Amino acid sequence: MNYRKIDNWREYKELSGLKDLPDAPKEIYYLGNWNPKIFTNCVAIVGSRRMTEYGRRVIEKIVPQLVFEKKTIISGFMYGVDQYAHQVCIENNGKTIAVLGWGINIKLEGNDRKLAEKIINSGGLLLSEWEDQKGNLWTFPKRNRIIAALSHEVIIIEAAVKSGSLITANLAGKLKRTLWAVPGPITSPTSFGTNSLIAQNQAMMWLGGNPSKPALSKDPLLNMLQSESLTTNEIARKLNQSVVQTGAQLSLLTLSGQIVEKGGKYYLNYVD
Repeated sequence: MNYRKIDNWREYKELSGLKDLPDAPKEIYYLGNWNPKIFTNCVAIVGSRRMTEYGRRVIEKIVPQLVFEKKTIISGFMYGVDQYAHQVCIENNGKTIAVLGWGINIKLEGNDRKLAEKIINSGGLLLSEWEDQKGNLWTFPKRNRIIAALSHEVIIIEAAVKSGSLITANLAGKLKRTLWAVPGPITSPTSFGTNSLIAQNQAMMWLGGNPSKPALSKDPLLNMLQSESLTTNEIARKLNQSVVQTGAQLSLLTLSGQIVEKGGKYYLNYVD
């Protein structure tokens, strides 16, 4: 795979987001066929390298919908959430951009190489600000700033307390990009970071799913919504539990298509 170098990236309108960075890269290297259109509406999907089954299901719900909305998925090409987001995007005929935490000329092996080829063959790109730099502790946080800068929205899928994804979240906030976090089980270490972002109002809570008619359930939350629509805070009060815990429950129910959110309130989903 032959790569190319962009010396004058500031002249590329599609890369204008990089100008928001106080430490913008000097040059950009890429693999793939350059297509300015794929930068038009980019959404970053980032998360834990220790992706759980919950994180996998979230990606399988979120990414196809984003592809349907003609959005390009940007992520960091690391194992876990990043690579699975790239993979699901490709499987749904979407375009994806992988921002590398190492030089573009570093040889990829095995499954990494196969995924890189799939990204390129599906019309996506591999990007790096380095040519021969090996991956290091400092290169991945540097990569994260490019992911945030090129994105219009950033969605954090799963993140532990000290996850590198929180660096991306912090950068997104500073760059005034729309920041979302998917709530998760309060017992899961990989959801501590995302739940904290929501609890501290640093990120909006992402809830989304495919509609389907809900079945009868013993879930007290679903039973509650049979009689009235409620906000997250109202549900939390009625169930006598925290907003974060309630948000995690609402996320799972929305992802399964049993409820929908409109105007800040939750309803049972009766759409056939």
